[in-house]
Amino acid sequence: MKSADLQEQTASEPLTLQEEFEMQQSWFNDNKKCTFIVLDRCSYASNPSEIESMVGDVNLFFNDDEDNFSAEVEIMIAESSFRGRGLGKEALLCMLRYGVQQLKISRFTAKIGEKNFTSLRLFRSLGFQQISESEVFREVTLEKRIDEDFRTLLQTCKYELRNTGENLSSVS
Repeated sequence: MKSADLQEQTASEPLTLQEEFEMQQSWFNDNKKCTFIVLDRCSYASNPSEIESMVGDVNLFFNDDEDNFSAEVEIMIAESSFRGRGLGKEALLCMLRYGVQQLKISRFTAKIGEKNFTSLRLFRSLGFQQISESEVFREVTLEKRIDEDFRTLLQTCKYELRNTGENLSSVS
């Protein structure tokens, strides 16, 4: 990730491709993390390379040792040409649905940079409410407790996830 704006929005440091692979492998082996890689369907259809088709990721972090049914969620569409198309919202809805249905999550939180207005708007549109603000980290924490209305909203995700061995993939 070489974009300074994206690094600021995601509180990330620049990594080499090898470091990215190593980080993804460590996350794969960590039962406190769940990651979906977001691929562009058209790119993948014309060239079935996951690396070449990758446009972002969506993650769950299980950081609350006192609540196994709570997860922090984050979404990143790294490729700027893919932003503003609804892809982030769809990927986020898929991950949230997976978290609720498969992992039995009952509460999500999201930590978002105070100037990342696009992400703040997205999460708020899904019913997340601000519960705290950190002046030191210049971020806000949003929360969504799962209720029946939210379960219904999650059904609007256009894609179903299916396990294809080591990977989950989506189908329309």
